[in-house]
Amino acid sequence: MQWTAAILAGGRARRFGGRDKSGLVVDGRSILDRQLDELARVTDDILIVRGAGAPAAGGAPAGGARGGVTVRVVADRVPDCGPLGGLHTALTESTAGAVALVACDMPFVTGPLVAYLVALAADADIVVPRDERGYHPLCAVYTRACAGAVAARIAERKLKMSDLFEDVRVRVVTADELDRFGDLRRLLANVNTEAAFRDLEALQGHQL
Repeated sequence: MQWTAAILAGGRARRFGGRDKSGLVVDGRSILDRQLDELARVTDDILIVRGAGAPAAGGAPAGGARGGVTVRVVADRVPDCGPLGGLHTALTESTAGAVALVACDMPFVTGPLVAYLVALAADADIVVPRDERGYHPLCAVYTRACAGAVAARIAERKLKMSDLFEDVRVRVVTADELDRFGDLRRLLANVNTEAAFRDLEALQGHQL
């Protein structure tokens, strides 16, 4: 299956003081730079989806190539719809059969993890990891079969990502299945707040 990777950089980062989370430095590199390198290992089409009012993605290219991989920066087609709006934009902009969605504040997502999720999409409309913290809809795969349900929910302003699971076929990927890719607490970690980043710093030995 042909697929597109879409990095969601469209949030206003209110819980992070409006700062660009994708530009945060982890292990000497910005999160966005790390994500682009990982995704370029497993796909030749990458989107960066930005919303109105979102901080500029740190180091984001205006478009072009990354190691021979196409990288496009696109704006949300329907503003102020949160991650569901970003998914709608990604599905609209992509010509592939599926989109692997990744939030811009996830430093440790790997190419092999994303590729594995994509491989499971042949028999489902959504492939989403779930661990003890719950679902991870911002590190998940959405096929083109979701497009109609996404558009309908946006029209009705029903924007909660996990509610979309009621409308389509969902393949839940358990923690046991993903153990081969490493510690899920690290792989699926995100930086929603400054406190979360400080916790990450404490683990990694970095300074804010």
